[in-house]
Amino acid sequence: MAYVDAVDTVKNIVLIAKPGQAQALALAKFLKARFSRQTFLAGVGLAEELGWEGAPEEELREAAELLLVLGGDGTLIQGARLLAGRPVPILGINLGSLGFLTETAKEEVEGALEALLAGGGQVDSRMKLSCRLFREGGCVFADEALNDVVVNKGVLARMVDHEAWIEGELVAVYKSDGIICSTPTGSTAYCLAAGGPIVHPAVDCLILTPICPHALTQRPIVVPSSQKIRIVLKREVNDVFLTIDGTGGIPLKSGDWIEIEEAENRVLLVRSPSLSYFGVLRKKLHWGER
Repeated sequence: MAYVDAVDTVKNIVLIAKPGQAQALALAKFLKARFSRQTFLAGVGLAEELGWEGAPEEELREAAELLLVLGGDGTLIQGARLLAGRPVPILGINLGSLGFLTETAKEEVEGALEALLAGGGQVDSRMKLSCRLFREGGCVFADEALNDVVVNKGVLARMVDHEAWIEGELVAVYKSDGIICSTPTGSTAYCLAAGGPIVHPAVDCLILTPICPHALTQRPIVVPSSQKIRIVLKREVNDVFLTIDGTGGIPLKSGDWIEIEEAENRVLLVRSPSLSYFGVLRKKLHWGER
């Protein structure tokens, strides 16, 4: 994980928040009044609730010099997807329980934003995944993920056979409920719940974690980010889906394969002014403090 220089000059701040959240709306109005030299922009739906003039996603993407997220990790991922690879810093303000990505507390937002606009603060560069779905020899879907790419079954109890290949070499056939390929950032998301490792975001790598494998010896695998992973669905089973960062739900067929590798672009996350990475883990995972 590289550290990049803090924001030097920011004029346009794009705001992302969950609609209907009173706390987020109140904070957005306060920040716009407090930082009146900056221009605050929001999507049509959110802007309507705020009484602002809204803008389409394409305009927000091009105008953004700083993305301000008011909400949780899901809202931040939504904001990262809005940027579509543009190298714009994201400041995540947590308005609920402590998030792994939205580290900064709402009480810190004014100071954090002041520091950024003054050229202070630190920004982490996080790797993303590039995912392509192939069917009958052709690519039928492509997307990028900050957290994870998941192949998972639906409501049926029947297990699925997945072939996993790394750099053209067969690793294993997983008979399991599914398989997760995650970034270090996503190691504390679904990957962690499935028994995967916690990987520091400074380590650029791909994490392959089977979900409830039939063979208990099949454990998570961590490989360099330079390597390419291919997952092949070997047996026809209904209700098997591909999801990207918890969204999508694309139905898969027998013979489909997914190729996953490090994306060319990255996500820039503004660090909390008061919490380190391990401080977030201690609080979020209740590891306790001295």
